[in-house]
Amino acid sequence: MSGLQTFVSGLRAIADHRMRSLLTSLGILIGVGAVIITVGIGLGTRTTIAARISRLGTNLITVTPGSVTSGGLRTGLGTQTTLTVGDSAALNDRSVVPDVAAVAPVVTRPAASMVAGSQNWSATVTGSTPDWVSANAREMQAGDFISAADVKASAHVVVLGPTTAQSLFPGGGALGSLVSIQHVPFRVIGVLVPRGAQGLYNPDDLAVVPLTTAQAQLITGGSLTSVQRILLSASSRDTIDMASQEVNNLLMMTHRIADPNQADFTITTQQSILDALDATSTALTLLLAGVAGISLLVGGIGVMNIMLVSVTERVAEIGLRKAVGATRQDILRQFLIEAASLGSAGGLLGVGLGLVSTMLINHYTSLLTVFAPAAALAALLIASGIGLVFGVFPAVRAARLTPIDALRT
Repeated sequence: MSGLQTFVSGLRAIADHRMRSLLTSLGILIGVGAVIITVGIGLGTRTTIAARISRLGTNLITVTPGSVTSGGLRTGLGTQTTLTVGDSAALNDRSVVPDVAAVAPVVTRPAASMVAGSQNWSATVTGSTPDWVSANAREMQAGDFISAADVKASAHVVVLGPTTAQSLFPGGGALGSLVSIQHVPFRVIGVLVPRGAQGLYNPDDLAVVPLTTAQAQLITGGSLTSVQRILLSASSRDTIDMASQEVNNLLMMTHRIADPNQADFTITTQQSILDALDATSTALTLLLAGVAGISLLVGGIGVMNIMLVSVTERVAEIGLRKAVGATRQDILRQFLIEAASLGSAGGLLGVGLGLVSTMLINHYTSLLTVFAPAAALAALLIASGIGLVFGVFPAVRAARLTPIDALRT
């Protein structure tokens, strides 16, 4: 028999048992579809996380208080204030930290009470310097941001986030109006451009005041010299690591720390956060894909079982083919073609299931799912390979039948 005749005979055998062939491919179909969906959910989650972190500023570097050794005991992160306005001033020296573009010391009062006319609101109040808007990659929607003169004079001026401005002034007209923050009057000089809420955190619901004003009048138990964290912006995305190292070296020197393990500050970058979340989502995706891959294995075992049944049912047919001249290789090829075809058919249907499921998930839920052509192609090839591998044993068994024994049976 020629290769084409063998291929046609294999497909005809599958067509003669449509229901059995469909049920055989069902396990592979579900497995391929599950792999595509789980990989798509993982990629979608990674994309969502990257977009949210990018909105916070891809060049952002954050310095926070670290652990402190006091009386022989190592305290927890952030339990003591170890950052000062002097640290911020030192980091502004471009001759020492040339890859840092902006430096903004920050103090924060969460859930501060705000009153504007008859409207009441509660939001986070941040005290900082003019570089805050650059370090956070924010822009002004209206008005101006706080200036160096405002910081120097401890001016009672405030820049509102769009959510805060809308809540306090639902009819508009925030610019130039007065807002009472913790019973201290402030004049609104600007409104930030919306950035968009990110889960439980809304970067648009805040108020920014001069650092000195916040330290003196809004932060209970605070100090005029200490800050809660320092925000920095690298000159470009490519210089984040260099800028982070420069910041670390300078703070180690100004804090008189020789052993890096004893550092009383912690430096984090958006890239390090993104890498950590990316590693977590990748591990989770691989775990889910592995679980889904088990169904592919089960589907392959189903193919082998059905092919063994087919060999048993078609013993007389095999004997007749051999009696009229079919070789062992012809029989082997035919059954391998049948097994591979079942695997490929299940794989193609599984790709269709994965594509449709991805579109339905994106349409009816808030979960982002990405259809990955590479994952679909890999799953299809694996499905075809599984069908072929698990079809070897039944094919070999059929090929080994002798014509006389097959015809006797």
